[in-house]
Amino acid sequence: MSNSTAPLAVVVLAAGQGTRMKSSLPKVLHPIGGVPLVGHVLHHARRLAPQSVLVVVRHERDRVAEAVAATDPDAVIVDQDDVPGTGRAVEIALEALPDFDGDVLVLSGDVPLLEASTLARLIEAHRARTAAATILSAVLDDATGYGRIIRDADGTVVKIVEQKDASPDEVRVTEINAGVYVFRASSLRTQIARVGTTNAQGEKYLTDVVGLLRDAAEPVAAEAAPDAAAALGVNDRVQLAEAARLLNARTVRRWQLEGASILDPATTWIDVDATIAPDVTILPNSYILGATTIATGAVIGPDSTLRDCEVGEDATVTRTDATLAVIGARATVGPFSYLRAGTRLGDGGKIGTFVETKNSTIGEGSKVPHLSYIGDTTIGARVNLGAGAITANYDDLTKHRTEIGDEVHTGSHNVFVAPVRIGDGAKTGAGAVVRKDVPAGALALSVAPQRNVEGWVEKNRPGTGAAEAVARSRAAQKADDGSQEEDG
Repeated sequence: MSNSTAPLAVVVLAAGQGTRMKSSLPKVLHPIGGVPLVGHVLHHARRLAPQSVLVVVRHERDRVAEAVAATDPDAVIVDQDDVPGTGRAVEIALEALPDFDGDVLVLSGDVPLLEASTLARLIEAHRARTAAATILSAVLDDATGYGRIIRDADGTVVKIVEQKDASPDEVRVTEINAGVYVFRASSLRTQIARVGTTNAQGEKYLTDVVGLLRDAAEPVAAEAAPDAAAALGVNDRVQLAEAARLLNARTVRRWQLEGASILDPATTWIDVDATIAPDVTILPNSYILGATTIATGAVIGPDSTLRDCEVGEDATVTRTDATLAVIGARATVGPFSYLRAGTRLGDGGKIGTFVETKNSTIGEGSKVPHLSYIGDTTIGARVNLGAGAITANYDDLTKHRTEIGDEVHTGSHNVFVAPVRIGDGAKTGAGAVVRKDVPAGALALSVAPQRNVEGWVEKNRPGTGAAEAVARSRAAQKADDGSQEEDG
């Protein structure tokens, strides 16, 4: 995005454990908007068209490297050694760029909200000033916990001081270091080799390079971020939640401006990889997660979660939980439906109330209206399954498929014991347990004669409310019979 032709390398710092997260998951792998923190940083970095992107790792090295490769396969992994500190991390990264002569942008893997446009402006300001280093700063009402940018009387940057090393006067400074820097590569190489570990943490601070550059009479600048909140890093779960909220607000607003109606942005969560067409309506308490795509005219919610789903034009999804499902145009789903992975609902189809589906294709115009489980099943076009339909797909060893042809209508409370096929146009009676294939056009019944055992309640449940009700009924019947005899 920068207009300059000078080469750019990006170094992403992702070696820390993040102890304040109190988590077994490395801090930079905690997700917001469906993407790990470091994934957001890499995405913004690539938009700058750098010559190289290097990611410095150490804690949970393999897990972090795997996540980096999934986001940016061309990024170079650099392993930090036992010497702690951001200064050492950048020093090792420079060793992986032995012939590079340009500008080095240093980003933190836990600062996910900085957009490429902000970074491009930082680089342009750095080059316009021919600075040896330019720091991204932010002004906060409460700067507790952040490194302070210390300036002299004329506003020139003197140094960056971490809070644990700051004097009382320095602690009162509200301009903080956002952990993002642009360095002239040659100046950075010279000064970073001189950085020591004489500080409260015993670490090699990258921030010490600023003071060394100043001592060497090389110009250092600071550029304030237009959005202070976007420049802040994530250090604990509170800040993680706040970053997620800010990112979601940004994402929701983007889709609203693209023509989607999102009735309650505060209760609607949309992952960054989701795609929403114009004239989609999203009702409150809905979650559009992963790579979900929603076509124009669809209505989602309220109280629905779609993860990695595809929703067709003018479909309606109400109070539904769906994962890796395809919902056709003009189809209806819900309320209280559960679509598991592999569900494919055809155009104009219906999955209704209290229905669970899994690894099943339901054809065009076909309906599974209510109280059913459909697993490992292929259903043809214009089928109607009665209430309480169950495809018994598991025999305790293996999953089997049920196949139902076109124009099949089934009775209520049917069980289809897979593997079984129901031919085109076939019918089934209420309560049928279908264990054998049903030919096209046939009626399948499994009916046992009804047997009534007279007097069972009086004999087996004496003294109960049911027995008393029977006695009253018999007395009433006897009186009615007597009345009819007198009339006769």
